[in-house]
Amino acid sequence: MSKLRFLFTLTVIFVLTLSLAGNALAKKQIVHDAEYYILKAQHGKKWAKEDKALNEKLAKLEKKHGRKPNIIHIMWDDTAVGEIGVPQIQASRGFKTPNMNKFAEEGQYYSRMYTEPSCTPTRAAFQPGRHAVRSGMYTVSFPYEYGGMSEKETTIAEILSEVGYATAFYGKGHLGDIEQSYMTNMGYDESLWAPYNQVPSLYVARGDLGPMFPTSVMPELYPNDPYDMDPGWRPRGYVWALEGTKNGSVREWGTPPNEDDYYAMEAECQKRTLDFIKKSVKADKPFFISYQPIAASFLGTQPGVAKKTVSASIIHEFFVEFDNWLPTLLKTLKDVGVEENTLVVLMADNGPMTHHGPDGMVETLHTGGKGDFTEGAVRVPFLVRWPGVIAPNQVVGDIIHVTDLFTTFAHLGGATKYIPTDRIIDGIDQTSLLLNGDTYSRRDYVHIYTGDILAAQVKGRFKRHWVGELPGLSGASFYDLYNDPREVMPKMLPGFTAKTMFDIMKARHELFTKKYPHTKHARGMPLKGLENPRPAVVKAGEFRINPKDLPFDLKEFLDYELPYDPSMEYWGASQ
Repeated sequence: MSKLRFLFTLTVIFVLTLSLAGNALAKKQIVHDAEYYILKAQHGKKWAKEDKALNEKLAKLEKKHGRKPNIIHIMWDDTAVGEIGVPQIQASRGFKTPNMNKFAEEGQYYSRMYTEPSCTPTRAAFQPGRHAVRSGMYTVSFPYEYGGMSEKETTIAEILSEVGYATAFYGKGHLGDIEQSYMTNMGYDESLWAPYNQVPSLYVARGDLGPMFPTSVMPELYPNDPYDMDPGWRPRGYVWALEGTKNGSVREWGTPPNEDDYYAMEAECQKRTLDFIKKSVKADKPFFISYQPIAASFLGTQPGVAKKTVSASIIHEFFVEFDNWLPTLLKTLKDVGVEENTLVVLMADNGPMTHHGPDGMVETLHTGGKGDFTEGAVRVPFLVRWPGVIAPNQVVGDIIHVTDLFTTFAHLGGATKYIPTDRIIDGIDQTSLLLNGDTYSRRDYVHIYTGDILAAQVKGRFKRHWVGELPGLSGASFYDLYNDPREVMPKMLPGFTAKTMFDIMKARHELFTKKYPHTKHARGMPLKGLENPRPAVVKAGEFRINPKDLPFDLKEFLDYELPYDPSMEYWGASQ
């Protein structure tokens, strides 16, 4: 095929796809990525029949229970496929989670849940149902971030609030440290959240005297360094967590560097989760809770607390701790009479931190981990339980993506009409997959970004790496994920049929992005608007130098978008 003819073919496909999307926009329907419309053109009539039956079923459930279903979404960190729900793997790794394993048996266990490659991007994709690159939230947040999720994004909490849901967020928000990115400004009625990841757990005396560079956290622990000319550049005003209510005040929770407060956060989030369930039921309101566990300190278990696993790894210690609490959550739902009207989801945000991460994080079936674009980075455990609605003992092999939860939860809550129609929503409504089970997915594709780079794409059982390919025909990297799940044997000849099809798939995706361009994350000074800031936190939101003493504008860095640095996604790996 000549280059001119190929470009003509792409143009025709793009025009046809835009026509479908344009019709959706004209009718105020959700706009999805181009690849979705290829599937809808082939399966739309069947899907419409399924939706009619699903809506009838949901209406009967609402009539039976007197309200829309409750939704509890729980998402922790850095876990490989099989680490949860597969006791054989656990037996070889030195830990057990019998309650989570039982949870998997009581509902659905998914083998192909895809996320983004690292924690901030996945959380940013979940909230508005859009790939993180679309909102500019594709890098991992650290103190100070001077930025965060824009208030222009519409979150699942905002959508469900429109139809009367009580909404709560507890745990690791990790979506920035500016005021508009606070979880209380994202539609949640009440929140207790960490604006950063677990890295600040190292910003304590034990961290400075241990794994961190000496003096990089607390120079006061050492003799005076006469050559340290600018001690104030260190991020001293970080916070453990913030708490507040929608349209209310926001307060700091905990007092860094007090480690006891840090270790107390998980139990507090769990307590508030149970309290919110009881309060919502008493108020006769459906509820949506997003509990995203802090999942441990990077310094390990709290000093003086006995180990719960023989592996003694940070992540396994968290698994067992959470596993011990899970029955309390499920019993609470049963005790207040909403167990059969509550969907509970357990999942991880991305694969294990295999690159210079804490001990105990390793690959299982798939190659790679946090920050990569191989399957080990973006396939995670995904378990779903809904007694009386979702049949037990199901293993689901369909592709599902973390963005799909946004659209699916909106459907379950009867809030689809509040989803924005002026932007691409990557999340596909997977209600049919949840309620009908295996083979009922409405996606067979995944776009995998590292930062703002489209690194790979999946289509069914096949995958193409765009990053790392060598020039020329023989350099293309295609994989059959059924026969090479570890992506160790890139093939060209057996994948000849896939070459042009992946070219077209990528072109459609990128042309659609031109039609609906990505936006930038919001920028600003950190940790503003708090009711009870400590002096160090107040200073974090102020400039250290008098602007009058400088020949440049101190705020200009806020408008400068740093080029994407892939090294931060590899967590120090030399790749």
